[in-house]
Amino acid sequence: MSLPEHDPVRHGVLDDIQGLLTGTILCALGLQFLGQGGLITGQTAGLALVLSYLGGWSFGLVFFVINLPFYWLGYRRIGLAFTVKSFVSVALLSGLSILLPRYLTLGQVQPLVAGILFGVTSGVGLLILFRHGSSLGGIGILAVMVQDRFGFRAGWLQMAFDAALFLLALATLPLERVLWSVPGVVVLNLVIAINHRRDRYIAT
Repeated sequence: MSLPEHDPVRHGVLDDIQGLLTGTILCALGLQFLGQGGLITGQTAGLALVLSYLGGWSFGLVFFVINLPFYWLGYRRIGLAFTVKSFVSVALLSGLSILLPRYLTLGQVQPLVAGILFGVTSGVGLLILFRHGSSLGGIGILAVMVQDRFGFRAGWLQMAFDAALFLLALATLPLERVLWSVPGVVVLNLVIAINHRRDRYIAT
């Protein structure tokens, strides 16, 4: 028996609000695991982490600033709604990354476990943001644009960017921290690459 066909149903405003909040909270939690393990990640969040480690700056502030140039690309290529939602998501994550450690303290976490937990929580968080027409800016905007226009999976493009970022990290951070960070990034990108498919999710 074939399944009945359904017309696509768009997310409403309240749907998007809870989606952006849920997605950014999960990503902020993932960053908590990452920080507790002393690890790094990929994408613009990874670049912000590397810069914050080297300069002693706040991750939230660095992450917010380095995303600013990408909003014009998002507006021109994808649209105003996506750009506004991405801006809100980045601002929320920047704020949560500063506030959450004040209210949530994690105990000792083995680096491999920290990386995997980061990959799962942040991967699901990003999926939620993508499915509500948002991203966490930067390479995420570029990745979604390329997938929508050319069909190249967003996760694979992000993985290529991550590889280049990790090569940069090897030149600036201890080798052990970089190596322990790899599993978490792989898990995150696999979650996105396997699950973020337009033919499996029709609501936007």
